[in-house]
Amino acid sequence: MPVTLGLVAAVTAVGTYAVPAGSGQRFFTDAAQFAAGAFAAVVCFVAARDHAGARAHWRLILGTGLAAWTLARLWWTLWDVLEPDRAPAVTLADAGPLALPALIFVGLIAGSLALPRPVQASMRRDRTVLVIDSVLIAGSLLALIRSALPHGFLERAGQDPWTAGFTAAYPVADLVLVVMALLLLGTRPASRPGRVTLRLLVLAMLALGCSDTLRLLHLGGTVMTPLESAGWLLGPALLALAATTNKGVGELAVAERGDGEWLHLLLPYVPVVATGVFLAVRTGSGGQLTSSEAYLGWLVLGLVVARQMFTIVDNTVLLARISEGRRELHHQAYHDPLTGLANRALFRERLVLALDAYRYRRVPVALIFADLDDFKLINDGFGHAVGDKLLRLIAERLAAAVGPGDLVARLGGDEFAVLLERPGDQAEETGHRILTALREPYVIDGHTLGVSASLGLVLPECADEELTADVLLRRADAAMYVSKRRGKNAMARYAAGADGGPNADLPALLARAVSAPAEFGFEVHYQPIVRFSDGAVVAVEALARWTDPVAGPVDPEVFVTVAERTGLVAAIDDFVLDRACDQAAALATAYGRPIDVHVNVSAARLGRHGLEDSVLRAVKRHAVRASRLVVEITETRRIPDLPRAVEVLHRLRQYGVRVALDDFGSGYNALAQLHSLPVDIVKLDSSLTDVDVSPERAGALCRSVLRICAELGVSVVAEGVETPERARALAALGCELGQGYLFGQPGPAHRLTTMIPAQPDPSSTAHLAS
Repeated sequence: MPVTLGLVAAVTAVGTYAVPAGSGQRFFTDAAQFAAGAFAAVVCFVAARDHAGARAHWRLILGTGLAAWTLARLWWTLWDVLEPDRAPAVTLADAGPLALPALIFVGLIAGSLALPRPVQASMRRDRTVLVIDSVLIAGSLLALIRSALPHGFLERAGQDPWTAGFTAAYPVADLVLVVMALLLLGTRPASRPGRVTLRLLVLAMLALGCSDTLRLLHLGGTVMTPLESAGWLLGPALLALAATTNKGVGELAVAERGDGEWLHLLLPYVPVVATGVFLAVRTGSGGQLTSSEAYLGWLVLGLVVARQMFTIVDNTVLLARISEGRRELHHQAYHDPLTGLANRALFRERLVLALDAYRYRRVPVALIFADLDDFKLINDGFGHAVGDKLLRLIAERLAAAVGPGDLVARLGGDEFAVLLERPGDQAEETGHRILTALREPYVIDGHTLGVSASLGLVLPECADEELTADVLLRRADAAMYVSKRRGKNAMARYAAGADGGPNADLPALLARAVSAPAEFGFEVHYQPIVRFSDGAVVAVEALARWTDPVAGPVDPEVFVTVAERTGLVAAIDDFVLDRACDQAAALATAYGRPIDVHVNVSAARLGRHGLEDSVLRAVKRHAVRASRLVVEITETRRIPDLPRAVEVLHRLRQYGVRVALDDFGSGYNALAQLHSLPVDIVKLDSSLTDVDVSPERAGALCRSVLRICAELGVSVVAEGVETPERARALAALGCELGQGYLFGQPGPAHRLTTMIPAQPDPSSTAHLAS
C-alpha cells in the first residue's frame, strides 16, 4: 500500500511539475492511466489463476472491467496524439469506462458468495437484497446531495442535460459500489483477508469517484490537472492490490455474531429517513422539488416498498422455521430417535391420561409390556448396526399389529410397551397378534434372523382407585418376567395374588431389601464344583437367594435382572461376597479341607469404582486367603469400560484373587472376552456341555474350547452336568471339572455335608473316569 501511494504520488508530481501544461500534460496523464489500467488488468487475470470458485470469478470479472477501462484510456491517448489541441468533450468512447463499475458490481455479487453470513439464507434472495439496499442507500444519498446543490448546477456546466447525465453516471455508479462494499463489510463477519480486500475496493472506488466527480465539474471545457485525475491512477492500482489479497488463508468466519444482521436491517433506512426529513423541512419552508429530486424520491419509495416485501417474506419464512423447529424439538423430546416410536416420557404422559379417563369415565385401558428374548445375542453375533435395523423392523410390526388409536413406545434398549384403550379380551387378542407378528423371520443384510418376545399384560382392577402409572408399569413388567420364567415367547397376564402379583412391586421391595439384605430374606447358597476323576469337591459357587417377607420366594433370574436394571446389583454382589468369605471357615470344616469359593460379580460393575475395594475389604475382614477366592464375571451385561476392567482384574490377580469367566459360550462371554480379559478359569455354558445329546456338534465345539483353554493355561469347569452320561462324555473329552444337579443343588452351608458324600463311590469314580 505505501509503495502504491508513493508511485501514484510520483507520477502525479511528474505530470504536474515536469510536463508542460496543455496537450502534453493531457497526453502524459492519459498514457499513465492506460499503463496503470493495463498493469492492474494483468494482475487480476494472473491472481485469478491461483484461486477457484467465487474467489476466481470476481477476479476475472474485475480484470475484464479494467481491460475495458484501459481500452478507453488507449483511445484517448491515441486521440491525444492525433489531435493534441482538441477540446474536452464526451464521446462514444466514454462508454468504455462505464464497463468497469458495471463489472465491479457483478464481481462484488459473485465475491459475496465467498463471504459467510451469520444467518444462512437463499443466495438469490441474499444477492437481491444486497442490490436493493445498495441502490436504496445510494439513491437516498443522491437525493440528499442533489437537494443540497444549488438549482441549475449542472446546467451552468455548459452542457446539455443528456451529456451531464451521462457524465454523472460515473460518480453515481461509484457511489453505489462504495455503498455495496460497505454493506458487505458491515454484514459479513469474514476473516481478516476478506475484510482487507473489501476495504481496498472501497478506497479504489472512492479514488475513482473523486476524479469522476471532478470531471463532471469540468464539463465547461477546462482540462483536468494531473492532481485532479490522480484518482484514475490510484483506483486501478488499489484494485490490483485487492486482487492480490485474500490468498485463501483464514477465510472462515472469525466469529458468528448477530450485529451484522441488525445493521443489515436498519442501515438502509437511515439515509432514507435523513433524506425524507431534509425534503420535508425544505418543502415545508416553501421550497419546490425539482424533477430529478422527484424521480429520486419515487425511486427510493419504490425500493423501500420492495425492501419491505423482502422483510415480510423473511419474517414469514422465519416464523415457519421457528414453528417447524418447535415441532421437531417436541417430536425429539417425545419420540425414540431410532424407531420413531413414542419414548418413555410420552408414554407415561399418555398412560396418566388414560388412567384418569378410566378412573372418572370408566374408559377401558390395558397395558402390554414387551421384552425381546435374547436380543443381546443378535447384537453380539451380528453387530449393533444389524441390531438397530432389527429394532426398526420390530417397531414397524408392533405399530402394524395394533389399532390406530393405540400407542406403541420404546422404553429403552429392547423393551417396548403398548397402551390400549379396550377391554381385556380385546387386549389379549392384540397381545397374541403381536406375538404372531414378531415370530415371523426378519431378513437383514442377507441374514435371516428370528426373534421372539415375552409379553406382560395388565389391566387395572376395579378396586384400584389410587392406581398410578408407575404401579401399572411395574405390574406389566412383573407379568413379563412371569412369561420369561415360563419359557419366553409367550404372554402372561398380571393377576393380583398369583405368581405375577407379588413381583409387581419388586423394584421397590428390592431397594428396601438391599439396605439390609439379611434382614429382608437374602441368604447365600452354595453349589459344589467337582473333579470328574475322583468325585472330590474342589470348590463351591456362592449364589444369592431371596425370600421376601411380602413377595415370598423370588426367582434369582428375576431379581438379578431387576437389580441390574435398577442399579442395585452391586449391593447384592457385595452381600454375597462378604457372606461367602465369612462362611469360608465353615465350608472348610464341612469338607475337611480349605476349598475355593466362587463369587459372582456382574459384568456391569467391571470398570467402575468400588469392586476392587469391596473384594479386598471382604478378604481382609474375614482373614481369607486371596488365592481361595474366585471372582466370576457373569454374562448378563456388556462390560461398559473394557480397558479399565482389564486394569481392575490385573490388580485383583496381583493380590492373589483368581478370575473366572462364567457362562462361556452364551451372551457376551465369548472368544473376544477370553482374548481381552485376564482369566484363570472358564465355565462352559450348558449349551456347550450337552455332548451326550449332540455328541458330534457339541462335542466338536467343546473339544475346540478345551484345546484353546489348555494352550492359554486356563482351567475349565463344565456347567449343567445333570446326568452320569454327560459327566462321562465330558471327562472323555478332557474336561476335568464339572458343576450341576448331578453333584447337588445349591443349598445353605450347613446342608452341604448331606449333599456331597464324604467318600465317593469307587465304582462311580471309575465309571466317571472311564
